[in-house]
Amino acid sequence: MRVSHVAGGVLLAVAAGGIGFAVLAWRSEIDPVDPPGRAAFEPADIAQGAKLAALGNCLQCHTAPGGKPFAGGYPLETPFGTIHGTNITPDPETGIGSWSEQAFQRAMAEGVGRSGEHLYPGFPYDHFTKVTARDNRALYAYLMTREPVRAEAPPNRLPWPLTFRPLLAGWKLLFLETGEYRPDPERSDEWNRGAYLAEGLSHCGACHTPRNALGARETDREFAGGFSEGWHAPALNRDSTAPVPWTRDALFDYLRTGISEDHAVASGPMAPVVRNLSDVPDADVRAIATYVADRMGAPDGPPPEPVASVGQEERGQEHSRAATIYAGACATCHEPGGPLQFQAPVALDRATSLAQPNPSNAIRAILHGVETPDAAAQPLMPGFANALTDAQVAELTAWLRTRFSGGPAWDGLEAKVAEARSGRSAE
Repeated sequence: MRVSHVAGGVLLAVAAGGIGFAVLAWRSEIDPVDPPGRAAFEPADIAQGAKLAALGNCLQCHTAPGGKPFAGGYPLETPFGTIHGTNITPDPETGIGSWSEQAFQRAMAEGVGRSGEHLYPGFPYDHFTKVTARDNRALYAYLMTREPVRAEAPPNRLPWPLTFRPLLAGWKLLFLETGEYRPDPERSDEWNRGAYLAEGLSHCGACHTPRNALGARETDREFAGGFSEGWHAPALNRDSTAPVPWTRDALFDYLRTGISEDHAVASGPMAPVVRNLSDVPDADVRAIATYVADRMGAPDGPPPEPVASVGQEERGQEHSRAATIYAGACATCHEPGGPLQFQAPVALDRATSLAQPNPSNAIRAILHGVETPDAAAQPLMPGFANALTDAQVAELTAWLRTRFSGGPAWDGLEAKVAEARSGRSAE
């Protein structure tokens, strides 16, 4: 066979592959429309859309710090780079004002913008595809009746070739399963409502599920724990390491108020989730709690004895410097009878942050403190980033882990403290 014939065959195969990929990746533009006025929507749809937007935490990722609501610009840090939330106000030039409902429905179900461009899965359409067309219609009504804001989101900071959006068609081919949520007839209405919200619009698994090297959820490990913006999102299934097993009522209290005295205070990316949930009915929050509690399974027996009550003095001898830091910086709030009692105490022997397989949350709480889910209130715990060195935070974190959880030692703490202090994340 002549070399020219081989080369011709290769070129033909490459050309055929290119055409096939172009067909796979191409999506048509949907014609622009004039922004529909408020009169175009039923008041009931707008009101329902407001609740759904809160359940979807839309405000958080589509609002820049200090910016106008839904006007975009929020920097979502991912392992691949920074993706900025887009403007979803009805501004026709920089927002979605020229989007028809058809275009909005397609974006939610398939992750494709009005112009036919593939959207990055930082917009969690792999969850939103489960949302019903009726709920999408209500969301569209709500968003199209917000104040239009002219604001261009900053460009994403992603390396090549991730800036080449047609590649996302291949990602979708591998990982995107489209279709609305299908109720389980063997389950209660409340359970199905919770599953619909948790797996769909509220996209709990986006943070609480591990991801593979291409950024897709490992669906065979759904809710087994993941990462979000440098914070560890703990497992919401039987892999949970919470010292006290979560119950439906404890989950409801946590999602409703941001505090569960036997577990944690909502911090990091979870704080705005709880803040937004304050605008939705109890029934929806309880439904999510019911579904998640079922995935976590029933507790096996009574809560374990606090680790701190067993040999805590002996444990403290091993890290005397860390124990001194604890006595000066932490014990005033965290020890019973301390002069400055914590506003909403979570006993450290029950704190999920100290029992997790990853120290990220404990480190970030020490460095940056804990904010209440109510942004207008005072922080629940001050940060010590300006008072402690990386080495001191690492020693304190190791000592807290040993004294209060009894779990295996965390590795590489000082490097993880430096990452958290700088805002970088290796996760």
